[in-house]
Amino acid sequence: MHTFLIPGLWLDASSWDAINPAIEAAGHHTHPLTMPGLESDAADRSHITLDSHIDYVTHLIDEVPGDEKVALVAHSGGALVAYGAIDRRPDRVDRVVYVDSWPGGEGSIVNDEVPHDDADMPFPGWDAFDEADVRDITPALGEEIAAHTHPSPSHAAIDPLHLTDERRLDVPATIVVSTMPAEQMQEFLDQGAAWLGDTGRLSSLHIVDLPTGHWPQFTKPGELSELVVEALGD
Repeated sequence: MHTFLIPGLWLDASSWDAINPAIEAAGHHTHPLTMPGLESDAADRSHITLDSHIDYVTHLIDEVPGDEKVALVAHSGGALVAYGAIDRRPDRVDRVVYVDSWPGGEGSIVNDEVPHDDADMPFPGWDAFDEADVRDITPALGEEIAAHTHPSPSHAAIDPLHLTDERRLDVPATIVVSTMPAEQMQEFLDQGAAWLGDTGRLSSLHIVDLPTGHWPQFTKPGELSELVVEALGD
């Protein structure tokens, strides 16, 4: 299965380095992605939007031969990119795994609270996050992660997601939730929490626990690898 690994804000393809080998060893063809505008600190991000990122992933899906399966794995803000690509190609994506994230819905945005200008949203530093988010990130690990971040295109974070094809709801999804218990997320779904967007409308949804912070690909890579491989199946 061709598996596209979509990072969250500020991260590039290297953020998947610790889990990529296990997914490959399970027989999948992994494609860790560096999204447009994340190539370097000096990249021009002024013209890049959320649609630009969705277009990029959709193009990669289109390059996979039609008789071969496709899966998406998305961390954090990458979830809206994945869901937007599924909306455009619901007949080509066989399954999706959201890493401490969820699909959102019409009008959802990634994050407009982090300081930004019209082009760049720099990594704000660890003090900007809640304690639950940074759980298990030691000072040394925090420095290592931060050293590999780049500013994200601000419009990829603040532009609203637009959706058109209800068939997106039929793509099987797994959520690996790491900053709250799976039971708590299920309670939010049962209550119809608006911030979860289409999550409660999905035809097939499995929620699994991985207790750690918001970046399990760094803090619990072995455990995350196992959960992703299980979610991808054969």
